[in-house]
Amino acid sequence: MSDHDREPVSRRRFLTGSGRTAMAAAIGAPIVFHDRLPRDVAPIGLQPPQDPQIPGKPGLRVLNDRPVNAETPAHLLDDDVTPASRLFVRNNGYPPAAADIEPAKWTLEIAGESVREARKFTLTELKERFEHHIYQLTIECAGNGRSEFSPPATGNQWTTGAVGCPRWTGVRLRDVLAECGVTDDAVYVGYYGADTHLSGDPTKDPISRGVPMSKAREDETLLAFALNGEDLPLHNGHPLRLVCGGWPASTGGKWLQKIVVRDRVHDGTKMTGKAYRVPVRPVAPGSKVPDSDMRIIEAMPVKSLVTFPKSGVVVAPGQPTEVRGHAWVGDGRITAVAVSIDFGSTWQAAEVSPPPNRLAWQRWRADVTLPQDGYYEVWARATDDQGRSQPMVVPGWNPKGYLNNACHRIAVLAQS
Repeated sequence: MSDHDREPVSRRRFLTGSGRTAMAAAIGAPIVFHDRLPRDVAPIGLQPPQDPQIPGKPGLRVLNDRPVNAETPAHLLDDDVTPASRLFVRNNGYPPAAADIEPAKWTLEIAGESVREARKFTLTELKERFEHHIYQLTIECAGNGRSEFSPPATGNQWTTGAVGCPRWTGVRLRDVLAECGVTDDAVYVGYYGADTHLSGDPTKDPISRGVPMSKAREDETLLAFALNGEDLPLHNGHPLRLVCGGWPASTGGKWLQKIVVRDRVHDGTKMTGKAYRVPVRPVAPGSKVPDSDMRIIEAMPVKSLVTFPKSGVVVAPGQPTEVRGHAWVGDGRITAVAVSIDFGSTWQAAEVSPPPNRLAWQRWRADVTLPQDGYYEVWARATDDQGRSQPMVVPGWNPKGYLNNACHRIAVLAQS
């Protein structure tokens, strides 16, 4: 027997013989279509995860408390517009204390090698001088889905809940940059926020990332001060943040104090090395990849989520059961979503609604009928306007566990 065969059965292991019998016994029902399970995939089971709470974000699952990072269970992301209370939290440092934030005195500095006139704007000036725009924009942590990579990657072990699509209000970054003037050699913008490094060292930035000028100048790239018509929540960047929809959420700095216009690719904290980068070509799992062979993550991949019903529900066999969710992709749009109840052997087309605006997720729905009593999984697979579809299993391994866009699946028990 090989070492591989001695490993314990996991979510991504293929169940055979006694393993499948044990899983069926634990579920309390036969696994319908068990013979169609793809290799290296095991049933996820019916037991829903526990949902501890953090203040102001009931139901979110805390992954780390130093600093606070928390994700949203899939069934709590069923709203077309993500409520503030259900938007995930991704902190790299400690947020400023609420008592220390005075919106009336908050300023944003525009500086850098490639800005003609360095200036400071108060938040009030930004709101009064520039036109307001409202967009529903998808933001997702690049590490969303990291928990499924093997061998494991370090970092917060996100499952599927580091994503959301609220409605943002703000002014266009390009309008503010135009007011200051940008030279022809401008390549990138970078940001700096008011969060504090975990060491407490005020000379260190917990994170300082950015985007190329082409992304910075898009209509939807906002200096946002409101979420769903109200002030931003503290953990999501109050009183001002950058939002770059469709790209890693880390490109949008929170508690925003400074934007720099660079004549080179921004080299702030977590812009170099392996941070928010993936290999330029496929690598073997567990490989050591030189920094020179890594590329910066830009647009996020095609992805979908089943938000209804909640995983673990009991439904009646032989009757239509509604399933629904969202699908999204970095810089394009979704053209199709399909669902499967037999572990991907066959697929059924779902209805897909158009996005409310560019870079917003899209609602999909379908009715499925489970033919007999037993355990099932509902899988969802999205396809974008470039013809790219989600893989059925975890895609290419990378050192930091980024960009897992494998099909999402929920467990359902059919019972007469």
